[in-house]
Amino acid sequence: MDILRGKKRSSSIFRVVEYFLTFLVIISLNFALPRMMPGEPFLHYSGEVDELVAFYSKEQIQYYHEYYGLDRPLHEQYFSYLKDLAEGDLGFSYYYKENVRTIILRRLPWTMFLVISAMGLSIIAGIILGSYSAWHRGKWQDSVLYTALVVFSEIPAFLVGLALLIWLGAGLGLFPLAGAATHFANYDSIWDKIADMLHHAALPVLTLTLSRTGGIYLLVRNSLGTVLAKDYMLTARAKGLKELRIRYVYALRNALMPLCTRIAIQLGALIGGAILAENVFSYPGIGVLMRSAVVVRDYPLIQGIFLVLAVGVMVANMLADLAYKYIDPRTRPAVIGSREMEEF
Repeated sequence: MDILRGKKRSSSIFRVVEYFLTFLVIISLNFALPRMMPGEPFLHYSGEVDELVAFYSKEQIQYYHEYYGLDRPLHEQYFSYLKDLAEGDLGFSYYYKENVRTIILRRLPWTMFLVISAMGLSIIAGIILGSYSAWHRGKWQDSVLYTALVVFSEIPAFLVGLALLIWLGAGLGLFPLAGAATHFANYDSIWDKIADMLHHAALPVLTLTLSRTGGIYLLVRNSLGTVLAKDYMLTARAKGLKELRIRYVYALRNALMPLCTRIAIQLGALIGGAILAENVFSYPGIGVLMRSAVVVRDYPLIQGIFLVLAVGVMVANMLADLAYKYIDPRTRPAVIGSREMEEF
């Protein structure tokens, strides 16, 4: 028993070290990548995004470099960056002249709403369509669903967004073309405001849902198809169990186990798609903020955005890893019950 506990403890320590090293690599790349971009952050200091209004002299640029510590050697900047992170400080935006954490927290809820909504809808749609396709495998229904969803899953999110924007927004006028709410609107109640916000978010959420449903559909279809061929499914039918019970209790529950890992992997792609979709629909989330930060070479803001997104994906993978161990007992270390060990 002590040996098994030692193995379990060693496995947990290894996972913690692995995540720590991953985090160290993330923050190191996060520091290096913005500085590898061509351009000078202070050329845009007094201008609008995408504009070069003010041109500074070498003396002025040198002053700003000294003020923000950019004239110091890179290793000193790096260790200063680590020190600030340890204190919870993401830095001060060169362009917006505001704390980076404050800026990100103001924009993050919009992106999280898109990501969570699209994730939930794509999971529901993927499970329903994948199950239907698996139960009709080899028939025309399966062929139609498989072809349509594979095609959609291969189209980049921004192209799907542009098509929906032109068709449903500009063409039919069913949805707003940009923004997250109607400007200068006077709402009669909070529900009117929520309805307006949902109306603006409909196209971005639909875009992300269509682009991510295909992956979950394929996973559920293939996994459920494998489960349906197992011997215990024949045994369940031989016992005279109802077909609905066999499909939803025995088959689908076992087929959904790999979905936990897929959701964590899907989250990274979904965040990337959300960033593109936000720029297509001018949705005021992290994606639009990231584009602005890159254009003006705002190093602290770029670092803060990348760090938040990367850590979010890493935490999702960690939670999926932990959840999978509880969902599927086969992934847990082989441990004999304490009572049996004592008797033995």
